[in-house]
Amino acid sequence: MQTWFQLNTVAVLSSLNTSISGLKSDTVADLQKEFGKNVLQEAKRKSKLSILVGQFKDVMILILILAAVISFIVGEHTDAYVILAIILGNAWMGYSQEYNAEESVRMLQNMSAQFATVLRDNNPSKIEASQLVPGDIILLEAGDIVPADARLIEVSSLKTDEASLTGESHSIEKITRPIKEENIVPGDQLNMVFKGTIVSNGSAKAVVTTIGMNTEIGKIAGMMEVSAQKTPLQKRLAVFSKQLAVIVLVICLFVFGLGLLRGEPPFAMFLTALSLAVAALPEALPAVITIALAQGARRMVNQNALMRKLPAVETLGSVTYICSDKTGTLTQNIMTVEKILASEGKEELLSYAMMLNNEVRFSADKELLGDSTETALVKYALDNGKTKEEADKKFPLLEKLPFDSVRMRMGTLHQYDDKWILFVKGAPSRMLSSLSESYRDQTGGWLAQNREWAADGLRVLFFGYKIFEKDPGTITSDEERDLEFLGMTAMIDPPREEVIEAIKECKTAGIKTVMITGDQPLTATAIAQRLGMIDEGSGEVRAGSDLEKLTDEEFKSVTKHIAVYARVSPEQKLNIVKALQTNGEFVAMTGDGVNDAPSLKQSDIGIAMGITGTDVSKEASDMILLDDNFATIVKAVREGRRIYENIKKFIVYVLSCNLGEILVIFFAPILSFAIPLLPIHILWINLVTDGLPGIALVAEPAEKDIMNRPPRPPKENLFAGGLILRIVVTGIVMTLASLFIQWWCINEGYDVITQQTAVFTTLCFVQLGNALSVRSTYHSVFSSDIFDNRGMWAAILLTVLLQMLIVYVPFLDTVFKTTPLSWNVMLMIVIVTMVCIAFIELVKLVNKKKYLKSPE
Repeated sequence: MQTWFQLNTVAVLSSLNTSISGLKSDTVADLQKEFGKNVLQEAKRKSKLSILVGQFKDVMILILILAAVISFIVGEHTDAYVILAIILGNAWMGYSQEYNAEESVRMLQNMSAQFATVLRDNNPSKIEASQLVPGDIILLEAGDIVPADARLIEVSSLKTDEASLTGESHSIEKITRPIKEENIVPGDQLNMVFKGTIVSNGSAKAVVTTIGMNTEIGKIAGMMEVSAQKTPLQKRLAVFSKQLAVIVLVICLFVFGLGLLRGEPPFAMFLTALSLAVAALPEALPAVITIALAQGARRMVNQNALMRKLPAVETLGSVTYICSDKTGTLTQNIMTVEKILASEGKEELLSYAMMLNNEVRFSADKELLGDSTETALVKYALDNGKTKEEADKKFPLLEKLPFDSVRMRMGTLHQYDDKWILFVKGAPSRMLSSLSESYRDQTGGWLAQNREWAADGLRVLFFGYKIFEKDPGTITSDEERDLEFLGMTAMIDPPREEVIEAIKECKTAGIKTVMITGDQPLTATAIAQRLGMIDEGSGEVRAGSDLEKLTDEEFKSVTKHIAVYARVSPEQKLNIVKALQTNGEFVAMTGDGVNDAPSLKQSDIGIAMGITGTDVSKEASDMILLDDNFATIVKAVREGRRIYENIKKFIVYVLSCNLGEILVIFFAPILSFAIPLLPIHILWINLVTDGLPGIALVAEPAEKDIMNRPPRPPKENLFAGGLILRIVVTGIVMTLASLFIQWWCINEGYDVITQQTAVFTTLCFVQLGNALSVRSTYHSVFSSDIFDNRGMWAAILLTVLLQMLIVYVPFLDTVFKTTPLSWNVMLMIVIVTMVCIAFIELVKLVNKKKYLKSPE
């Protein structure tokens, strides 16, 4: 592919078989047939059916489907209907989220110009932008959306706003001469304009070089076809589900085979094996996790973080890297005059020059419109007491010499009492060469000051003026000589103050913050130093041109140490995220422009800006910052960590309870006891006794030091920190309690249905005690504030009430196959429950002494 920016305009026109007058109309049809339409093709998207089918591929869901089928076969229809309701509910939620998230590329089309002014047969006409072909000559004016990538052949004070594509925080001054450098990013291709960017000033004539998917924005659309990243919790649960499936299958086969060897009826043993399968499956787990994520998402909205995808809520707690765009994310996206130095006694005149020497316009509601650098100058003058009306009255505008890339200056001529005054501003080097002889010996000091400010990442402009005693008439660039030095200004897009504290908190939490921007290295370095991301003189800065020279292995290695990436392309942003992920990091990427969209989608969690963000970046993201505040991310990370810890507590709770059920069913026949639990009892325990306290567990407040801990290791399993031992011992305690109750009932002469009801109720009560215990991983339930989670107590009281209803209400006895228990049986159950709670707390104390990671 030709590098159009390296060719002169004659060579470009020749290569495209066109002329300055445009294409001939009779050639357009053939070109359209060859190149196609100038539109962005939608990435290949899943059908609604494939999205729906995908919801049933999870191992846990497949196990539940199998359990439902078996329940139907053996006549347990109530169990089957409940399980199917869970399956369908989760499938619908998953389908809705995934379908709504597949609109990223469609939004890119909204950024493209709908119409374009084109020269064909030397006649200008307005056509649909989709009909453009390479070789077309297009005419551009201020306010136009560029309809295709094009090489500039004529410009008049042309500036374009490319922030959404390149990350530049100010308008780009365009040129027509060829650029000899190779492999430069779009932001440095100053003689090109790009599809989807905006003409902010001036006018131009350009020849279309590429259209549709071959444009820079089209390449970004192509990069959007990345698969969605699984969250850490999803990965851990996928492993857990597969392991659980194997364990359940082995246990069921073992029990079924053991029963047959003992001469038990095959159907009876099949029912027992089914009971074991139902007991092992945490049916409430999908629902509780969904509720936990939904509650977290609701809390985040109150803190200005809108979650687009529920699973991403928990991902925040696992983040090890936050890769942030600079413009509008770490900075205010408002160019601001930060330093000013006026010639002695010229402060007021410099303010008037800042107010008048520009192309800035005022909207009806007094909003400043125009180039960001010039609006910054005008705002400074306004903030320092000057008004446009006063300035126009004191210095009526007579004539303008617009900025161009050759002079690199702008001049405005004004009436000045009975004289005339010319204000000129421009690049320091060009302005110094235009000063009168009397200033030549002072230029060294001003240049030194310019170098000092530029080293701080500031954009410097020099101002001069010239007074005419007589009317100069029509002014030309010749009048911009022998100027008096008026002063100099320095400006920057300043960092957000609150971000400094947020980055400190990220460091405390073990999260590395990285800047990835399309802006210049000097500016990026200055902002990073102000934010505390890097130290002065740090070697943690790389430009995109340096990255181009690295091999894949070198690239992966470099990303471990770099904190600032400047002048990078959208593809390089995407590759940085991929490299970090290959290194085992969980990456959050923030951004607001089209150039950020591919990396937002590739990252483990994409975070878009709600105010300044483009529709494309929002649609590609998992989370939107409603206040565009980087500090909000830190609050969201805290919430993500809290959610994960609470889900983990629920998993510990439900697995210890389910283990107790499995062991009771497993050992009862060995002890020659009747089957202690029926499938309907187990399903009730797994849905209600697990579910209601589980919902309360996910609302547990965050630990006080949760942001002083490092992120969870990427390969850490769900049961790190001795939780396996706790689950096993707690399960054994529950088993012993239940078997003791059944043994006691047998000795007291109670029938089988009473034994089953007693074991059923015992497990319910002991599990509620376990729910209180798991509220803290290490602290005793009696030493912490036992009443700070009122939802837990409400869940316990409601569960006890429901359990009493299904034991003592005749109609429910029939449905749940229970019978009313006498007072002495209930008393024994309560005593056993209290003893179990004490043992479970003892297990926690032992666990705490062994694993000293506990928060104190």
